[in-house]
Amino acid sequence: MHASSPIDDYIAGFSAPVQEILRQLRDVIRTAAPGAAESSRYRMPTFSLHGTLVHFAAFEKHVGFYPTPSGMEKFHEELAGFKTGKGSVQFPLTAPVPYQLIKRIVKFRVQENRARSR
Repeated sequence: MHASSPIDDYIAGFSAPVQEILRQLRDVIRTAAPGAAESSRYRMPTFSLHGTLVHFAAFEKHVGFYPTPSGMEKFHEELAGFKTGKGSVQFPLTAPVPYQLIKRIVKFRVQENRARSR
């Protein structure tokens, strides 16, 4: 038996339907950023690889995704249909989560962090 991680504990705190969304989101991020470290920062699941990549969090009516301002800027046209902030986007729990778009954003952030770490 293995100890649960902070992200496992975070996900466990939500209803079953929200847990499923959070698990899928985590899997998408893991696939797009192999080798990224998982932690909890700002009370949110966080992935890091050569620095912070992304955070995510669940709320009453949406899942927040935080790919930093550069991730938001690069994909601003594709995120235009969602409520956004400088470094964040809200995906409503009542609509399908755009996992393929999230995967592309995470891959962009991996490339960006790798380029900065050289």
